[in-house]
Amino acid sequence: MPMTILHGPWIGCLPNLASKGRRREGVWSMLVKNHWLDRCRRAVRMDWEELRMRTRQEIAKRSDFLLGRMGVRFMKNGGAPWSQGCGRFFFWSEEVPQIVDWLRERRPEMVEEIVEHAEQICRHRFDLLGYEGVDYGAEIDWHLDAVHGKQVPLSAWFRVRYLDFDQVGDSKIIWELNRHQHLVTLAKAYRLTVEPRYAQELFRQWYHWQQQNPYGRGINWASSLEVAFRSLSWLWIWRLLQGCAEVPERFPSDLWRALMLNARHIERFLSTYFSPNTHLLGEGVGLFFIGTLCPGSLLAQRWQKRGWQIVLAEALRQVQPDGMHFEQSIYYHVYALDFFLHARILAERNQIPVPVTLNRTIEKMLNVICSLHAAGPLPCLGDDDGGRVFDPRRNRVQHLVDPLATGAVLFDRADFKAAAGDIREETLWLLGIEGAKQFEKLFPAQRAASSFALKSSGIHVMSTLKPLIQQLVIDAGPQALGRAGHSHADGMSLQLSVNRQPVLIDPGTFVYVGSGTERDRFRATGSHNTVQVDGVSQAEPAGPFGWQSLPNVSVNRWACRDSFDFFSGSHDGYNRHSVQHRRQVFFLKPHFWFIRDVLEGDGQHQLDLSWHFAPGTLSTIPGGVMFYGAKKTALTLLFTASHACSQEISQGWYSPVYGKKERSPVLRISAQAQLPAEFVTLLVPVSQASTHVGLLQPFKEKHSGVPVRSYQYSIAGSSDYLFFADQVGMWQYGSWSSDARFLFGSTSSGKNLNRFVICDGSYLEVGGRRIFSAKTAVVRDEWLFDTRVSGLDTNETAAPPRLSHTGTGPKWAYDTAIRTKVL
Repeated sequence: MPMTILHGPWIGCLPNLASKGRRREGVWSMLVKNHWLDRCRRAVRMDWEELRMRTRQEIAKRSDFLLGRMGVRFMKNGGAPWSQGCGRFFFWSEEVPQIVDWLRERRPEMVEEIVEHAEQICRHRFDLLGYEGVDYGAEIDWHLDAVHGKQVPLSAWFRVRYLDFDQVGDSKIIWELNRHQHLVTLAKAYRLTVEPRYAQELFRQWYHWQQQNPYGRGINWASSLEVAFRSLSWLWIWRLLQGCAEVPERFPSDLWRALMLNARHIERFLSTYFSPNTHLLGEGVGLFFIGTLCPGSLLAQRWQKRGWQIVLAEALRQVQPDGMHFEQSIYYHVYALDFFLHARILAERNQIPVPVTLNRTIEKMLNVICSLHAAGPLPCLGDDDGGRVFDPRRNRVQHLVDPLATGAVLFDRADFKAAAGDIREETLWLLGIEGAKQFEKLFPAQRAASSFALKSSGIHVMSTLKPLIQQLVIDAGPQALGRAGHSHADGMSLQLSVNRQPVLIDPGTFVYVGSGTERDRFRATGSHNTVQVDGVSQAEPAGPFGWQSLPNVSVNRWACRDSFDFFSGSHDGYNRHSVQHRRQVFFLKPHFWFIRDVLEGDGQHQLDLSWHFAPGTLSTIPGGVMFYGAKKTALTLLFTASHACSQEISQGWYSPVYGKKERSPVLRISAQAQLPAEFVTLLVPVSQASTHVGLLQPFKEKHSGVPVRSYQYSIAGSSDYLFFADQVGMWQYGSWSSDARFLFGSTSSGKNLNRFVICDGSYLEVGGRRIFSAKTAVVRDEWLFDTRVSGLDTNETAAPPRLSHTGTGPKWAYDTAIRTKVL
């Protein structure tokens, strides 16, 4: 007589799992040895609690395997299926017809899209990540990567090497199908059309999956996060179809037993130490949902409590003080936000107290999206996972503002509604008809775009709305915590959009594993808009989800004013080559960005400055290049350097979504140079391609005092001068004299000074005249002249000019005795 372990379903046992797995010689043998060495090193670093939990999980894996071979039926007696009813889902079954009617009347285009997608699913053609219409044939093989034609054997789940492309293909493709989110689409299509074949196809696939995926065997049990995702989909199916005529009589009890088994597996194999990020969070959400919605289970309270504890703890641990997710990835930020939102709403539906801290965390995360979206598309930072919690097809960058629609209702935020635009289908299902009514009542209040910094995550944004909508984003944050598995080697890289169209881009992720080097190439420094030294990245890859020698990024100066922004930062990613990279960015609103890249150190090095453009046309012009992109966006890029350099325009790759890549132009400026050396780039967004782009060149005049670098940008009779002193002290450069570390001056007709910007300086003299002085160095500020200061090339003595202070710093007044400006 077979034994029974815990109360649970007869989903399957584990016969004949003694597979011998061939060990490939050569490279694979070396990888195996390195793997075990790495595991030994990690074991030495573990504390007692981690060692205890990992040991317990390893024993649990093998005990399940042995018990399965002995015929044990896991979770046979899990309580009476739905005997105590069920917890409150986002909607009651009685509310589904109202939501369906609302969709038909108000959003017929959504209905059409759902039905069209359902038709494709019935033909076993699936949109998976960035792969569209993947054909799985007449009978779905749930263990097949159909894109790469690789099938995973039904071995013990813990023996599946799901990151081994040669054996498995891309496990994300397999898992995306096995999340069963497409079954939710079939359920919605049935409710919208009352067409039986959608429901019939749904249950055919569900039962077929149960037959082909016995517990503990194969890749679909190898990730507890994937088990949690699948559980969420099954709960959605049940709540959408509960009470419908097409539901098989035995389905409720079969579903119950399957959910009990899933919860047991998730609880036993939580990613507490293996992947304590969105994996652990998603697993906690899965436990919370099953425990809350299946109260008849003997273990329901424990699962609910454990899952909710994980959600609350991870909200505190994974979200930085500025609201950004700690993986430093926009996609993973939204991924985590989806989990938090769904769990928070379900808790409230079931009278579970929602801590104020969780609400604050969610609202801060929503604020990050709203702020980054105010003057452009969301920037692509870090990995693009390609997955979503509600609708997996809404995984492009334009879809990542979806949570704002739900957040607008939850937090009564008109600015969230303005950023989201229309209500989302997800919001309707989560918050019901009442939520839709509240969304409609909100009067959208567009958030004014302004420059800002997310200090914890190091994201610095320079933006303006007139005459063109422009946004430049600088990534000056840490490369995430731990192994930084989903961040890129992109310290101080930047992205630019004009009129909400991407211009300078991050090339994305493309894939996590593959037969080539795409994973490392897409996340390398050379694939980002920054400087690469000696052909290596700021950090060296350590497997597909790790790095060696993570760089330290420091922000030395950040100034925001009405008409200018200034950023100065550095990183030590090239210390192993005895090189430090400093980047300074000056934004004269709304005219141009001036970018100075300084490489300090010794010896001669290969230096490559890359600029990756969105798909479009890139052509050479005198002194730089002209880019012409979507919707008539255009950008002039001018450059100069302290050394001889070459320029090359080529066709690179960019990935708009996981699994898909497209051609896009790349400008690379290269040099073999003796350090110190520097590159200077001027970005001038224009409304259309123009031949009147001006001239950028070094400004060369007689110099004395501390070393200074100076540049001049001339266009249409006016000239702008920028001075950079890399040491503290006084300097004179031609007719300009100051002790400022950064100084900007704008002139017209060659001699009339219109404005100046000073950072870290206490005085300015032009043409021998004291224009400005302060008792102590001004950290950052700007002044405009009520009347122009003329005669910059003379030494005449005159009364000080009248100044208008445009900053927010200390007030000033004239000292009548010395006739200079005094702070």
